Amino acid sequence: MTVEMLRDLLFWSAVIHMGLLLWWVAFFIFARSFIYSMHTRWFKLSDERFDAIHYTGMAFYKVCIFVFSIVPYFALLIVAP
Repeated sequence: MTVEMLRDLLFWSAVIHMGLLLWWVAFFIFARSFIYSMHTRWFKLSDERFDAIHYTGMAFYKVCIFVFSIVPYFALLIVAP
């Protein structure tokens, strides 16, 4: 695998994962009551705990995207232009 192929892989990985994160945020904003009713059928969750779980998950996912896709992509851009 060449450096260019790895850069392309990291770029498209970041694009796809950011798209999934934006989809999650949009779905959470526009269909929160549906998601909440679906989750409360299975688990006993308060509104505050439900929000905390989702916001923590979104933050963790965003950090993982930056650490594993975006930072290595820019590192490869700097090292091998």
